[in-house]
Amino acid sequence: MKEMDTISWGIIGCGAVTEIKSGPAFQKTQGFQLTAVMRRTESLAKDYVDRHGVGKYYTDAIELINDDSIDAIYIATPPDTHRFYGLLVAESGKICCIEKPLAPRYRESPRNKYTHKPTSFALFCSYYRRSLPRFNKVTELLESAEIGILRPFSWQLRKPAGYVDMAGQYNWRTD
Repeated sequence: MKEMDTISWGIIGCGAVTEIKSGPAFQKTQGFQLTAVMRRTESLAKDYVDRHGVGKYYTDAIELINDDSIDAIYIATPPDTHRFYGLLVAESGKICCIEKPLAPRYRESPRNKYTHKPTSFALFCSYYRRSLPRFNKVTELLESAEIGILRPFSWQLRKPAGYVDMAGQYNWRTD
């Protein structure tokens, strides 16, 4: 593992979520540099690079993953591809941050691959909303017990579908 003053990031899937949330953050965070992005449509990838001042772009994720100048990969593709790309990044031994969810099911998580690959870096899931002001306020209210004590509960109602449920009209209980 090399010593890094600056972590060079690549983004797979530079769509809407990277326009104002993560893309600019990679450029503004000390010790980070957004080096390359990948988008399947070349004209859209080039447009992103031009607008955000990123050095290069790819239309093939595997090329970005295999780029030796990239230390870490951020996966911001549709959720059904998170596991696929996460496993490819795990094989490369690079740092990986994946938008939620990591995979459709926990047991399919790329985390398992990272845990068993001793030369790999870390795998992170992007939970940026945890630090938004409204969530911080909820956390503060819960921790102070200002709104009461939080208690877990589980409730299940089991009964056959009734007339209203089967009527074929909108019903919030079965929507």
